[in-house]
Amino acid sequence: MVRMIQFNLSCKRLWSFFLLFCCGLVLISCKKKEEKHLPIVIVDKPVKKDMQIYGEYVGRIKAESFVEIHARVEGYLENLLFEEGKMVHQGDPLFVISPALYKAKVAKAKAQLKKNQVQAAKAARDVERLTPLYEQHAASQLDLDNAIAAKENAEADIAMSEADLEQASLELSYTRVISPITGYISERLADVGTLVGPGRKSKLAVVVKSDTVNVEFKMTALDYLRAERRNVKFGEQDTTRSWQPTVTVTLADNTEYPIKGIVDFADPSVDPNTGTFSVRAILPNLQG
Repeated sequence: MVRMIQFNLSCKRLWSFFLLFCCGLVLISCKKKEEKHLPIVIVDKPVKKDMQIYGEYVGRIKAESFVEIHARVEGYLENLLFEEGKMVHQGDPLFVISPALYKAKVAKAKAQLKKNQVQAAKAARDVERLTPLYEQHAASQLDLDNAIAAKENAEADIAMSEADLEQASLELSYTRVISPITGYISERLADVGTLVGPGRKSKLAVVVKSDTVNVEFKMTALDYLRAERRNVKFGEQDTTRSWQPTVTVTLADNTEYPIKGIVDFADPSVDPNTGTFSVRAILPNLQG
């Protein structure tokens, strides 16, 4: 009986040791699992660098030059010397206005100039002839004074005739309308045979220079103050720093234009109604 009890006690101790051993294994495996899932943290040294500060604004793009071609003299449109929508160069002839009337004015001005030159030459000879006669008391002071006055009047008439000839020649040159800039020309706004000129239908076409464009947008007075605190001067190029205020254009299809623009102008006045001022950037447009 005593042996049986001792055996039972020893079995209970073994079973207890077994349970403790299993619990230990479970605790060890849980600890290993926890150690496997610990997060890995990478630590790096801080870096000091400039960050871009930007704002988004609604703007508009327009050509750098938008020149209207007007008829500067009156006359019937005789000819068109360009293709609509094509590139024209500075100095290219675009329109021809009937030049007959202006050629006649030039011829008349030349004839009047020639006449006045002849009269001035005669008046100069009269002065040369009367001067020694007056010194010899063979001519009166009045005769000499009249000759000198006639000479001076003739010289003044020459000056007036030269000015008239220059004006007539200038008007004749206006009958051949040329392009003031290089760019793309619009459709014609007057047909051949139309009477054009100042006070009538004077606008003939438009030439647009689009290899460079302007981007215009509005900024608030608060934006200006913030830029001042960052030492940004709108419309000024600061050569002492390595960066300049630029503009990135997002097109209507949400794509970015690959070339950035440089801010070159800021309106010095603020609109009192909106509290905004105009800012302009210049942007290359080499692909048209």
